[in-house]
Amino acid sequence: MIKLKKLLNEEGYVTSQGSTLRRRLSAPVRDTISYLTNNGGKVLFLTTSTRYPFNTGYNKGKEEIEIPKSTELALYIKENIPNETHWIDIPQLKINPCEGNVSAMGGNNCGVEAATLGDKSKNPTGNHRCWASFNDKSDELWKVSKKIFEFDTVMFFTSVRWGQTAAMYQKLIERLTWIQNRHETLKDKNVVQGKRAGFICIGHNYGGAQISHLQGLVLNHFGFETPENLFWNWQYTDWLDESLESYTKAHKQFHLDMGIPHIEQEEKKGD
Repeated sequence: MIKLKKLLNEEGYVTSQGSTLRRRLSAPVRDTISYLTNNGGKVLFLTTSTRYPFNTGYNKGKEEIEIPKSTELALYIKENIPNETHWIDIPQLKINPCEGNVSAMGGNNCGVEAATLGDKSKNPTGNHRCWASFNDKSDELWKVSKKIFEFDTVMFFTSVRWGQTAAMYQKLIERLTWIQNRHETLKDKNVVQGKRAGFICIGHNYGGAQISHLQGLVLNHFGFETPENLFWNWQYTDWLDESLESYTKAHKQFHLDMGIPHIEQEEKKGD
């Protein structure tokens, strides 16, 4: 498990120069924390952004391991709600690509009973029906689905890549298609009925609002309840700005806009 530390004091958070910036949470962060506290029940946090060497499990040269902004935001919200929570960083799992069984030559074969993952320790509810898991026992999607069925609210966090979600989010949501396919196409039960989902994306200069809106529609199709105040984005600048200066300034501005502290990974003892 990744251990994290916050650079905090009573006033706010401490900059690398030692000065103190007063913390004022943005309205979306406050609303998300308030909603989850009062309505979220048990909350599962799924982060999908990558940055070397954060997701690699080691730190060459003992340099600071920078955590992606969307992951920092997820961890801040997680630590500031009183609910039972659990965090999974998706890039640290072995999740195979979707096999595309929705539109195979023989028709739609996604989420059928024959694809049920048979290991009861991995699939205690019996709800996990995915051929990519069935065909490759080393696949770890079950670590996500098992928690989805244990928790009341699932919060997805990702970064923006060329007007789309980051690749790890896309891989994850494609691999969870059997949840949607079972009730919408196969006319089976909705295995996430009554559960809520949220989606927050962090991008530099393009497409965040459209992505957040689209993923709200997608997760609603999956069968989740999708409260509007759990779907939002942060974007630093507009799509014409690809300057080095804007990329340099974005990290600090993100923390100021959100009102959250910088979070970094703790050094392992003996490193």
